[in-house]
Amino acid sequence: MNVRNCRKCGRIFNYISGPAICPKCKEDQEELFQNVKAYIQDHRSAGIQEVSRECEVEIQQIQQWIREERLEFAEGSTIGIACEKCGAMIRSGRFCDKCKAEMINGLNSAIKKPEEPKPQKDPKDSPRMRFL
Repeated sequence: MNVRNCRKCGRIFNYISGPAICPKCKEDQEELFQNVKAYIQDHRSAGIQEVSRECEVEIQQIQQWIREERLEFAEGSTIGIACEKCGAMIRSGRFCDKCKAEMINGLNSAIKKPEEPKPQKDPKDSPRMRFL
């Protein structure tokens, strides 16, 4: 049994996985997310600061939801967040498409691919002389 203190409220709870926050704080956080989501749907051109101010949510929490791809900026939006690798502006997630492709290629090249077995010749087909 893994028991921890909640990062937000300090209560003790049975930790299973994910962020170290208790079930009550997770519910509160999900309720805040739903409020932010509803606000964004009503005010599509709102920026992070405006959403933070109107919904009383920390900017870091909104950015975390964007990194988790739970929220994303509208297509053609002038604002975004920076790719963690190259700094390019992206709509959601942690990395831009170019950096994702580079990482995938790097991982694929790191994995040693099995060599195809060479077809073995049948000794009966050998051009050498045989004795009967």
